Parts: sequence; C-alpha cells; structure tokens
Amino acid sequence: MHAEQPLWVPGPEILAHSPMAEFIAWSSKRFGRTFADYDAFHAWSVAERGDFWTAVWEHCGVIGERGATALVNGDRMLDARFFPDAKLNFAENLLRETGDGDALVFRGEDKVEYRLSWDELRALVSRLQQALKAQGIGPGDRVAAMMPNMPETIALMLATASIGAIWSSCSPDFGEQGVLDRFGQITPKLFIACDGYWYNGKGQDVDVKVRAVSKALGVPALIVPYAGDSAALAASIEGGATLADFIAPFAATTLTFERLPFSHPLYVLFSSGTTGVPKCIVHSAGGTLLQHLKEHRFHCGLRRGEKLFYFTTCGWMMWNWLVSGLAVGATLCLFDGSPFYPDGNVLFDYAAAETFAVFGTSAKYIDAARKGGFVPANTHDLSTLRLLTSTGSPLSPEGFSFVYEGIKSDVQLASISGGTDIVSCFVLGNPLKPVWRGEIQGPGLGLAIDVWNDEGQSVRGEKGELVCTKAFPSMPVMFWNDPEGAKYRAAYFERFDNVWCHGDFAEWTEHGGIIIHGRSDATLNPGGVRIGTAEIYNQVEQMEEVAEALCIGQDWEDDVRVVLFVRLAAGVALTDDLTKAIKNRIRVGASPRHVPAKVIAVADIPRTKSGKIVELAVRDVVHGRPVKNKEALANPEALDLYAGLDALKN
Repeated sequence: MHAEQPLWVPGPEILAHSPMAEFIAWSSKRFGRTFADYDAFHAWSVAERGDFWTAVWEHCGVIGERGATALVNGDRMLDARFFPDAKLNFAENLLRETGDGDALVFRGEDKVEYRLSWDELRALVSRLQQALKAQGIGPGDRVAAMMPNMPETIALMLATASIGAIWSSCSPDFGEQGVLDRFGQITPKLFIACDGYWYNGKGQDVDVKVRAVSKALGVPALIVPYAGDSAALAASIEGGATLADFIAPFAATTLTFERLPFSHPLYVLFSSGTTGVPKCIVHSAGGTLLQHLKEHRFHCGLRRGEKLFYFTTCGWMMWNWLVSGLAVGATLCLFDGSPFYPDGNVLFDYAAAETFAVFGTSAKYIDAARKGGFVPANTHDLSTLRLLTSTGSPLSPEGFSFVYEGIKSDVQLASISGGTDIVSCFVLGNPLKPVWRGEIQGPGLGLAIDVWNDEGQSVRGEKGELVCTKAFPSMPVMFWNDPEGAKYRAAYFERFDNVWCHGDFAEWTEHGGIIIHGRSDATLNPGGVRIGTAEIYNQVEQMEEVAEALCIGQDWEDDVRVVLFVRLAAGVALTDDLTKAIKNRIRVGASPRHVPAKVIAVADIPRTKSGKIVELAVRDVVHGRPVKNKEALANPEALDLYAGLDALKN
C-alpha cells in the first residue's frame, strides 16, 4: 500500500540547523548524553521526562521561577505533578516581544482587514487587564467569550490570563443552547460577545442570542465591534458595555503579570461530542505553555518573526494552539469566515500575500480544495511556505498526494492528531524524518505513545487503541464540576490501569509513523472484526461521484452490518451501477470485510462546529435513540434525514 518513495525528505540544512536539530544538540551538551538519532532522543525524552521538560523550559527561555523539582509521582498518571514549585504567567510568556513588528494580522472574509503590532497588542492588553480588575475579576474567575477569531479575542484572552483568571471561548455560530450548555456550567463573571460576524459574504445577526445568553448567565455582556452595531446591542443589555467604553477609563501602562503555580487553570475547553452536555476540560497554564512551545518551536520549527496561520474558530482547540505561537515570537495570521468565499482561493491568496511559513487547516478543507479543482501550485506564489499541517480527521492518502501535486511539491506535510483533551498533539510532524503517503510522522517528544490490543499488549502492524503510558504536562488539571474526579477517570483511565486511553483506533507503520483509522468508539465490528471508518472514507471519497460519506455499524440479526451514507456530487443519482462501483472500490482498496451491506444516498451529513462528522449521533438516530446534544452540531437538521429509513428495515 505504501508509495515506494517518501513524498518529502529533509535536506541537509534542516537536518543540521532546524530548531529540532539545534535542540537535540543543545540537550546532548546540557545533559552529557549522546543521541545516535531522533529516535534515541525521543526515547530519552520519555525515559527522563524530568530532564526533558527542564530542557524545554530552559532552551525556550520560559519566563518564571522553575523551582528545584521537575516531576513528582512520575510513575502514577493521575498523581504526577510537573514543576510543583514553579511560578509563571502564561500571558507574560506570550507577550515577551515588543516593537512595531506585526504580532497579529487579521482578515474577516473580504470585509475587514487590519493588523496589530507587538506594542499595540501589549497596550490593548494593559488597558483590558485594568478594566477586568476594575470589574472585580481575579485569579480563578472565569471569563467566557462567544467571539470570532480576531485580534481583540486574543487580547482579551491574554488580559484574562495575565491576572490568573480562566478563559473559555466558543464561536458566534453556536446556538443559544449550545453556548449555555458550555458557559452555563462554569458560571463566568463576564460574558464577551461580538455584535455580529461575516459568513459567506453576509452579515450574521447575533443580537437576540447575545441578550438571551447574557440574561441566562446572569452576568453583564462586553460587546466587541465587528459586523453590527455594538453600541445599540450593549445599550439593550443590563450592565452591557462596548469594548471602547470598557477600556475608556484606563491608559496603557506597564503590564503586570500574576505569577501562579504551574498547574493553575488557564483554559476551560469543551468536548464536541453529541453524547450529552459537553465535558468541561480544564487545562493548566504551565502544561499548555510547555507542550505548545515544544510543538511550535521544535516539531513545527517556528522561528521568531515567521508567519503562522491556522484555519480555526474560537470553539476549537486549534485556536488555543495557534495563539501560543506568540510565545516563540511568531506573527499570527488570523482568518474568520468561510474559506470558500468568494471562492476557494481565498486562503491561498492570504498565504501568498502574507508569506505564511506554516499553513494549518483541516483534512476536510484539503479534500474540498482537491475536489473543487484548485491547484494553488500553479496559481499562487507559496515560496515561503515550508510546513502544511492537517488535522480534525485523518487525511487520506489521496489528500497527501494532492498536497504535493496541487499545493507545493517541496513542503513538509504534517498530519497531526491529539485533541481537546490534551489541548495539543499526541502524534504530529517531525522535521528530521521523511513524509510517507498516508502516515503521521510520529509521536511528540516526551510522550510515551503506543498502540495496544484489547489485552493491553503493544502491537505492531495491526490496529489497536492509541494509548499514552506515562504522564505528560498537558494532561487536564481536572474536569469542571467533577470534585471526585470520577468523570475524568472514566474518560481516559477505565480501559487500562494507569494508562491514558485516547479513544483513537490507530496503527504503527513500518516507518515508525502512525495511521489513525478513526475514533475507536465509532469503529465497526462486523463479524467481530474491528474496522476503522477512515479506511472506508479513504476509498469512497476519492470517487468523483461522491462529495462525502458517513459510515456506521447497524445492529442487525445478532451482528453488526456496515451502512454507508453518501452525499453525492451535484447532478449524480445513486444507481445500481454506482452502488456496485462504490462497493467494488471499497472491496479492492480496503478489504471485502469493509464492504457495506447498504449504501444510502442522503442530502446532508451532520457535523460539529469544527467540521467533524458525527458517526455516533447518526448511529443513535438509526437505532431510535435520542441525541442529547444537538447544539454541538453545525447542521442539526441533517439528523432528521437518518430517522426511520425504510432501506434499513430489511
């Protein structure tokens, strides 16, 4: 199945002088160790985690007091503590740069465009910090924001973190109940919202929703101007204020930073699942900072002044990941709106104009660009682009090929996977290793990743559960409203004792890479054999007739049968011949076991706000079970298409 040759191989300059290579050489001197190759360095990073994370702290110049101890209870996942005596502030580490160079560049579709220098960002954070304190907000208080991915959102987060308060955000396209399902659990002291946003060239009104959420939360609303009338909206809310009025009494002064313990809460993130009210996952300032510094600086090779872009909303953990790029002195390029308005070139236009070094997006976006016939390699100057990252769902082998044929032939492609649970990646890119078609390059430094079978044995060349066998700094501090830790333990530690079980169905490759075959709770079990849904999508979504697909297992006659739903391309009908062609493609490309018992055409496929298809919700609908958290979906009405289908009754 593997292509004979890698798609990309690091050149001598990268092997000798990339930030990863420099870090390995530095660590070798610092700890008096000799590392034969990257794999030896990774093995050391896992075996000597105290030394490794100390190296990250020192080499990246973390601002704060480290303390004498790097790790206690390192052999017990739930009791491990990294840097228990340390004191630091997250925002202080992100705002170390000064000057008139760009910190943030912003585009809101074709409607809004501006940028903030480091000095302008620091001045805005200073004023916001004073205003938050004047509201009585301090360490441990929550600030909740329903905002687009715009510079003010980042400034507000930094101001929140600077005083030790806890930030939580979602995007403004969430419905009222979806916002309350999240923020209602964490009782914020302040609710921040935009006055509207742009999508597909049209202004989107949020006034009714903002008023309702503010009232239900019982806190005043801070209204940030963007695509509406912020003054009118603020005036219609008791205690409401515009951003301008909020900071008007305060002049920019020297920033102050509240240094707090390493494990002090920084963010509350929410699981996007549709199996109930979202879990509130609390992440620490220290763990988030160290893990992101490691990923940005070494795995992504980011240097000071380079441009970092990720296509994300504020409701997805990739936003939190993107923002940390400030800590290495990178310029963040922000985008809000549709990536296909006015057409599918818009993000590549942005990349060329702003000279991105790193372009991050979703596997779905890459597939949509491929199917849309876009070939930026022929139309755009992407000469500065050296790394393209993809996440959200597994990137198909054809997606890998398209990146090299259609986007840039000499770019490093890093498919990455981790999640909200760890606000970072378990497996990701590595500038010192080749890129092989269809494979994630390997595990992150300091992370003891493995693939286990049901008996808890490590397996090679077969599929199993993605696990992490040793504690790491960006494990959640806790779940909100889970005082005994029962929900936290149930989420990751019930399957295997003292081992993090992530819920991904994965496989090691012969190159030491990883393939993710989908979520393990969505795997199919026809005849008792576990099959990853991604293996089916990789085949069927390459067909021109199929726009996208969703696969579930239906309980049938004391077994499970595979059911494939397809959203067809415009003007295509699901004929007997097309059904046969789909089944044959899957039989030949995957295996006879993967062939669906039923292929059914649907008009739409339900997905979360961050674009992930929701197999479990469809499975529940097909089996007549209620879907508890439809507010997590971008298009909940699509679920109705799957209820009571005659085709599934025989």
